[in-house]
Amino acid sequence: MTDPIADMLSRIRNGLIAGHKTVSIPSSQFKTELARILKEQGYLAGVKMTEDSGWKVINVDLAYTPDKESVIKEIKRISKPSRRVYVNKAEIPRIKGGLGICVLSTSKGIMTGSEARSQGVGGELICSIL
Repeated sequence: MTDPIADMLSRIRNGLIAGHKTVSIPSSQFKTELARILKEQGYLAGVKMTEDSGWKVINVDLAYTPDKESVIKEIKRISKPSRRVYVNKAEIPRIKGGLGICVLSTSKGIMTGSEARSQGVGGELICSIL
């Protein structure tokens, strides 16, 4: 697999389209932090770490509204292995005027765009969620 982050986002997107309650994702420290941020922001209902046949797995509970619509309307990978996208603190985008979030990998860890702006750091734009 050349891009594990894109795979994680695709699994979440496909799970939402199919109406699944949970999605299993192969674990890594980066993906665990990304899932934690999405849960804190209310885009995921829950995140659990389990072990399956000796491999660590992240079990993600997908979030839906009471009308059974997904909370995530759009999830996009921005920086890719073939084209890295870096921004400084002044260039961090506001997704749909603040309705969505962007996730950055900074020197201080993985954080949302608003957290990075308040801490005055830039970094690599990982994804945007609306």
